Amino acid sequence: MARAAVKAKQQAQKKAAQPAKAGRSGRRRHAAGGNPNQQLFFMRLRRKAKFAYVILAVLFGVTFAFLGVGSGTNGGLDQLFSGLNFFSSGGTSVSKAQKEIKDHPNSGKGYRDLATAYEGKGDTVNAISALQQYTVQKPKDAAAWSELGGLQLTEAQNYLAAYQAANGAAQLAAPSTAFLPTGKLGQGIGTNQIEQAASAQANASVQDLQQRTQLAYTGAVSSYQKTATLQPNNSNAWFQLAQTAQTAGDVTTAVKGYKRYLKLNPNSTSATQIRQLIKQLSPAPAG
Repeated sequence: MARAAVKAKQQAQKKAAQPAKAGRSGRRRHAAGGNPNQQLFFMRLRRKAKFAYVILAVLFGVTFAFLGVGSGTNGGLDQLFSGLNFFSSGGTSVSKAQKEIKDHPNSGKGYRDLATAYEGKGDTVNAISALQQYTVQKPKDAAAWSELGGLQLTEAQNYLAAYQAANGAAQLAAPSTAFLPTGKLGQGIGTNQIEQAASAQANASVQDLQQRTQLAYTGAVSSYQKTATLQPNNSNAWFQLAQTAQTAGDVTTAVKGYKRYLKLNPNSTSATQIRQLIKQLSPAPAG
């Protein structure tokens, strides 16, 4: 028995001296079945994510207030992305208005829409033409007459600027003419044919622009007269008529418009200046 006890003790010592199994080597496993270092990493990541969420929330709040998102005024991000909306309607197009005219030629709506479409494109000439057609069908639309007068006044101002530029160019078309001698000597030297041709062309352009300017101003005065007639108690209509007529050189209509304005608006802050202007424009009494 003593020998058996010694043998058992030796086996126990030998078993204790053997290395551990491969399945139990390496890092100590967590009691819950996972890696504690990995769990610690994800805990840190969640804490950093919360901090990032706070920053994003603050930035969104500042953006919301600064850009006016949700304010209902088409501001903020709405303005930033408004140009990217390919499905938004930009109003009646020229083609749609022309189709409306073709389908309903006597309704007036087509010409009204056509004028608006041309105005949106900056085409003043065609907008005037469309509004003139509209006022033929709707002659009592005071707002349309006023709009037509404004377009004609804009056209007149554009023609006036072109006329002034052409007049200056005409004076420079024949620069040597001013230095030619007069009398028989000048006749003997003759004129520069190239300069004369350029001067003649420039002068023709000046005359054409002068006529266009006057016609546009006359049209604007006529349209504002329609507006004032349809709205006789509208002081602004009479004042606009007076100013346009004065610019066009129609002194009689200008004085009439200013007097009517003062009658409707006697307490105007510009009453004193307008009375002085009436005196300046009124013809002097005979004798």
